[in-house]
Amino acid sequence: MKVAFQGEKGAYSEVALRNFFNEEVEAIGYELSEEVTDALLNKEVAMAILPVENSIVGNVNVNLDLLYKHPLFAIGEVYQNIHHHLLANKGAKIEELTKAYSHPIALAQCRNFLNKNSIQPVADYDTAGSCKLLKERGTLNEAAIGSYLCAETYGLEILSDDIQETQNNITRFLALVREEEIPESLLQTKTSIAFSANHRPGALLDCLQIFKKYNINLTKLESRPIPEDPFQYIFFVDFLSGIKESNTIQCLQELNQDAHHVKVLGSYPKGHKEVN
Repeated sequence: MKVAFQGEKGAYSEVALRNFFNEEVEAIGYELSEEVTDALLNKEVAMAILPVENSIVGNVNVNLDLLYKHPLFAIGEVYQNIHHHLLANKGAKIEELTKAYSHPIALAQCRNFLNKNSIQPVADYDTAGSCKLLKERGTLNEAAIGSYLCAETYGLEILSDDIQETQNNITRFLALVREEEIPESLLQTKTSIAFSANHRPGALLDCLQIFKKYNINLTKLESRPIPEDPFQYIFFVDFLSGIKESNTIQCLQELNQDAHHVKVLGSYPKGHKEVN
């Protein structure tokens, strides 16, 4: 089975993908998230996996927008611990390093380690991409910050592991299929939806009261601007109930009367959070 992810081989998205699927799958990387969803919609791949939230930096808004705009459906979630390692070509030594390449967020999360070792951070477009380019250059005075899978994929050495300041750095990924291919037997204990509230005082509160009425526990509530409608917002909600549960069915029926553009983004088994 072909599964799409965003990034180069060895990216944290591929780590999450391989942790999610028990069976052997063919992981196919794409440069942009839009290319990932296009590949899924065009049936080039059977499934896709995209990050939607990080415990430190918050939502991955571009991916939430893609999920809302396209006929996709989340059938699983995985919480992936993000471990940043200092990687280098074989023969390199920490004391001889002058630069470290990675995504700006990864560099920021490893700032103290880099400063302590007098290594200059250099921003690159992608963690795995910086590892791939480092291998191609073959230099011994440069490093990259990436995953253990990057080290395996590109034959790099881990000079120092877990160099990030915050150890509990967790990214939440959703596993996606096309809407017409939702498995019938899927266990559903958690649901993600999006909607916009009416433009009147108390409209959002009225919507939230509906969830309370049907005893549904919300685990997330976030808002995103609607580009086509200035100063109007889409609300993204996660809650602990499957879409086939009677209380969820009644809740969504009532919500459709009080809100606009209600869309179920997915319903899936609740993922397990592994905290360091």
